[in-house]
Formats: sequence, C-alpha cells, structure tokens
Amino acid sequence: MAKTLAKNSGRRRGRIASRLAAAVAAAAIVGTGTSAVAVDNPPKPYHGAVALTPSLRSGVTSAAGADAPQFDLFAADRANTLYGYYRDGGGALSPRAKVDTGWDKIKNTVQVDNDADGYADGWWEWDNNGTMYYAPDDATDPWTVGGGWSTYNMLVSPGDLGGASAGDLLARDASGTLYLYLGYGNGKVASRYKIGSGWNAYNLIAGNGDLTGDGKPDIVARDTSGTLWLYKGTGNYRSPFEPRVKIGGGWNAYNALFSIGDIDLDGRTDLLARDANGGLWRYSGTGNAAAPFAARKNIGTSGWNTYRLFF
Repeated sequence: MAKTLAKNSGRRRGRIASRLAAAVAAAAIVGTGTSAVAVDNPPKPYHGAVALTPSLRSGVTSAAGADAPQFDLFAADRANTLYGYYRDGGGALSPRAKVDTGWDKIKNTVQVDNDADGYADGWWEWDNNGTMYYAPDDATDPWTVGGGWSTYNMLVSPGDLGGASAGDLLARDASGTLYLYLGYGNGKVASRYKIGSGWNAYNLIAGNGDLTGDGKPDIVARDTSGTLWLYKGTGNYRSPFEPRVKIGGGWNAYNALFSIGDIDLDGRTDLLARDANGGLWRYSGTGNAAAPFAARKNIGTSGWNTYRLFF
C-alpha cells in the first residue's frame, strides 16, 4: 500500500528532477513570469548515493572550504501543484516550470545532499498520516523510512552536522525538543539523538550549508518577537551547535524563511525570505559570523504567497 501511495501522491522524485531542465527551459522561452530569463548552466546529472555508514565521526569538519550547496527550488502551491526553479546566474531564479501534481497528501519535504558534492540527491518527505518517505534522484520508486513522524512539527536538513559526508535531518516535536537524525547517505537515518529542549521558542528554522566560513553547516532560527538567531555548527553530532548569537530584529516581516544554498553563485550560502505581500527577498551570505547576511535584495515582487511549501 505504501508503494501505491508513493506512486500516486507526487513522489516521482527522479522523474521530476529529470524533467525540470526541459520544463524550465521551455518556461524561459515562452516567459511564464514577469520576464523570460535565460536558464543557467544545465543541471548536474542526478544519481543515488550509496554510502553505508552514518555521519557519526564527531569533531570532524565536513567539507571545509567547499563551495556552498546549489539546490534547485521546488514549491507546492495551495492547489497542490509542484513547480520548479533554477538559479538564473544573476542572483535570482528562472521562470517557474510545472513539474508535478497531486501534492495534497504531502505535509512537508526537505532535500538532502548525500555525498557532499553540493547537489541534492533526493528528498525526505512526510505525509499527513506521519509516514516518512525517501525519494531518490535516480528515478527509482520512493520507499518508506518509517511511521510516527507526525510527532514533529518542523523538519530541516541543513547539511552534514555529524562530521562525515552525508546530509542529516533535524526534527522538532510539539514539546520543543530538537532531535538529530544522522543520515547514512542512502536515505536511511540512524536513531535520533536529542539535542535539547526549548526550541518551540522559534516559529521558523532554516539553513542549508555554511554561514560563517568554517565549512560547517549552520542554522538560523526566528523567535516570536521577530528576532533572528544564528546557531553556528560545530561538526560534532553530540553537540552540533554553539550557543546562539543574535543576528537582528524585524524578521517577523516574513512568513517564510528557507535556503537552497548559494543563489548568487559566490560560493556562500544565502537565505530566502517571503514577505506578507508575496514578495521574495534574497539575503546573500557573507561568510562572517558577526554579520552573516548582506542587505536584502528583492528577487520577486509579488505572487510568491501562492505557495504553501518551499524546499
């Protein structure tokens, strides 16, 4: 039954990925947005990672000095249609391309880089019943990771937090406890490890790569007052973050924060933010822990509030 559900609910990840290049190119030609923009370099070929050991090497820096991740952006609208975007090479995004339908059963999704090459190899997603699936980029059918994920109200995959090459998964439950699931590099995850409590102080958590220039993935978290905080990664799965550092206030102007890595192609991880009017903003990463983001740049004037899910 799980396999049937996977086939019929939008989980055709490899096929989606392989169709995105052609779809975006067509959208760029006909101009589906306010203007037609040239698509950047063609995508890296998709493949499944096969590493068989989880990222359990505490204290080891992951991919120090490596370029920031460069993921494509996917967005599901309120009609449960999935669209895809590429980086346009100038710090913005290509015209959108329709790539799938039937996303009504999907509660949330996160992409993951399993082999530290900077490109997503698949994604984890969970449905409204709390079942987690992994959908690889090799066009094979998704498979069930396990049930019981409805206990969590937020998932983030900021990269390799454990010190090896595989991307890991953060999960927050309703009580505010944050857990780390170390990735095996093939879509499977190790047993959860408790990071700490009190994380329900935040209504948004985001991250995908290094924000401070040390090669270790970091995250940002926004509290209910609108203050954004930086949690600098340590590379040690037993204590993956240093104490938080305040970035600044006023971030309650946004109703979505997320990252697909490096948008402006300067080798640093960036942050995307959607405002209440449906505008999309890019905060370019600086690589400086004291001031991790440059001044914001508008990369979408309106229309982005049509989406319920970004990943």
